Amino acid sequence: MDFNKICVLGLGYIGLPTASTFASHGIHVIGVDVNPQVVSTLQNGDLHIYEPGLRTLVQAALRSGNLEIASQPEPADAFIIAVPTPFLPDKRADMSFVVSAAESIVPHLRPANLVILESTSPPRTTIDRIAPILEQSGLTAGQDFYLAYSPERVLPGQILRELIENARVIGGIDPASAEIGRDLYQIFVQGEILLTDATTAEMIKLMENTYRDVNIAIANEFSRLAVRFGVDVWKAIELANRHPRVNILRPGPGVGGHCISVDPWFLVEAAPDLTPLIRTTRQVNDSQPEFVVASLAKALGGLAGKRIAVLGLAYKPDVDDLRESPAIETAHLLENAGASVVAFEPNKPNAEIPGLKLASNLADAVEEADALLLAVSHTPLRSLDPSVISQITPARVVFDAVNGWTQERWQAAGFHFFRLGAG
Repeated sequence: MDFNKICVLGLGYIGLPTASTFASHGIHVIGVDVNPQVVSTLQNGDLHIYEPGLRTLVQAALRSGNLEIASQPEPADAFIIAVPTPFLPDKRADMSFVVSAAESIVPHLRPANLVILESTSPPRTTIDRIAPILEQSGLTAGQDFYLAYSPERVLPGQILRELIENARVIGGIDPASAEIGRDLYQIFVQGEILLTDATTAEMIKLMENTYRDVNIAIANEFSRLAVRFGVDVWKAIELANRHPRVNILRPGPGVGGHCISVDPWFLVEAAPDLTPLIRTTRQVNDSQPEFVVASLAKALGGLAGKRIAVLGLAYKPDVDDLRESPAIETAHLLENAGASVVAFEPNKPNAEIPGLKLASNLADAVEEADALLLAVSHTPLRSLDPSVISQITPARVVFDAVNGWTQERWQAAGFHFFRLGAG
């Protein structure tokens, strides 16, 4: 099947790279977002998100004329839904963005069109929710148009490479839909393309992220046990991982981002009677910021009135993505415990977070601090020179929640050094 025009709905961390990559391969792409600020920013040649190499790719796609930015879908050969699926306060999936995107396609759907859902979704979403919405067009899914689910499986910071090189799973509501989906992604995907049914494809994405969540949870529990037993968890993990069949992950202040911290709840929602381990895993990782705060309180002899510089707010190193960040939760908990917090995020220095005071540079963040908390292992934070830092802050206590600093260097510069999980 030939694809001359594609409509990508949602221009975030997945939709924008996907739209731009298709455009760079000569396809006419309409990139759609309902946020007027996102639309105007992109139409002016600027970007609202950071991803290495993305600015160059997007601007080239816009200059070529292959990528157009719009606020509403247009008729196309294929539609890709790549909108967010956050969760509600009760941990159920918020499918409102997906539903709205599907509804916006209905007036433009034509026979032989392909619709792909990429947004992470609970099992059976494609069959039970998307198909009925699209069939309001009068067309029948699997008979008059093709419908499939294909999860994104990329790592922030490496999205542009992994979009092309990673294996791609495509699950159709019928075999023909999966095969047509393969035709679409073969335009740029160099990795293996694996075909299955839609519900299996939905499960695969959730299984991948839940697997990682479970493994991070055991590492975080090990960090708590290490403190109880007077063990350095980092040294213990290093030695345990010398076993050929053991690979314990790194503990930290929790799990964030829009995937690992969210997706497992979709399985809990879909089958609460079958997911006690997954639910407990989420509870362990969600409570890890409390362990960080308690550990810092012990190091400082209490938090009330203490001035703490929180260094790093993104959900993982070397990205600017703040979604579901455990570092932000940690900062809020410190404030709630009576501390005065100033936070600094080097990859988003002008960010605004309700309830938190943010500094636009490192010096302003630490200038009045009693303690420094390394909450994210960003490269520029990891490489700080303690002797330089000692000249710009009165703080003499540092707490490393991510094993990013060398204890001996900070102690030599006159700091009292504490590390998460080091009993």
